[in-house]
Amino acid sequence: MAKVDVYNLDGAVTGQIDLSDDIFGIEPNEFAIQAVIRNQLANRRQGTQSTKTRSEVSGGGKRPYRQKGTGRARHGSTRSAQYVGGGIIFGPKPRDFSYTVPKKVRRLAMKSALSTKLATNNIIVVDALNFDEIKTSKMVKVLAALKVESPALVVLSEKNINVEKSARNIPTVKTAFVNTINVFDILKYDRFVITKDAVEKVQEVYV
Repeated sequence: MAKVDVYNLDGAVTGQIDLSDDIFGIEPNEFAIQAVIRNQLANRRQGTQSTKTRSEVSGGGKRPYRQKGTGRARHGSTRSAQYVGGGIIFGPKPRDFSYTVPKKVRRLAMKSALSTKLATNNIIVVDALNFDEIKTSKMVKVLAALKVESPALVVLSEKNINVEKSARNIPTVKTAFVNTINVFDILKYDRFVITKDAVEKVQEVYV
């Protein structure tokens, strides 16, 4: 098991914690990571784009001119696709882009993402993260004490309104919980700040 220092809110080391090799020490699987990230991005697509076919656009109830005798091509409606204001052929329609990825692949991707963070020394474990009031400056001070200068994902073991609201005005920081962390966010943010309680819950879930 890998040992990682545990910090307090002042940035001082207060102890160490063991991280399971089965979760934080595996060889990252790039295929699983890519598959899960593609799935997450696909599931986020709204799929609400829509165009109108010739049967849906207004107008066009009368022939533009008689069929025979003019020497021109025959047309039955000014709402055909070749006319300005006409319908769209094979245009996009509302659809669902979501699909599922096997559970084993999702778990492997999560473990791979966490192992990547540990391998690059980007995991910071804090003994606790609690504020007695909502204060953005307090979160900024904590991050500075932990020497977190790049974008960071802060993971909590349970809902904490004071911490969440203290961090939400910092554009480079996002808060999450053990049951809401995902591969995309773990890899998107450079630093992975997690509380000691959250580490224990992660190891219980993914062991």
